[in-house]
Amino acid sequence: MKHAGPKALEAIEALLEELRTIPGLTERKRGIFYRGAAAFLHFHEDPAGMFADLRRGADFERYAANTRSEIAGLLRAARAEARRPSSA
Repeated sequence: MKHAGPKALEAIEALLEELRTIPGLTERKRGIFYRGAAAFLHFHEDPAGMFADLRRGADFERYAANTRSEIAGLLRAARAEARRPSSA
């Protein structure tokens, strides 16, 4: 599964805008978010759709990001994880 390219990221601009509002996150490159020095969230594109890898502790967890429900779940998880104390 390849990292999301410019066209794929354009299609999820509204989601990216929401992610940009989460305190503590920095978008170092379009669609690639960091929390402090650690990678936090990035996107992949696939024939099956868009997917986000979200850091949960030491590992990344993959979330589908295609339907309103999936996107809402991703945003909830990203907000919750961003509020957790950093392990770094």
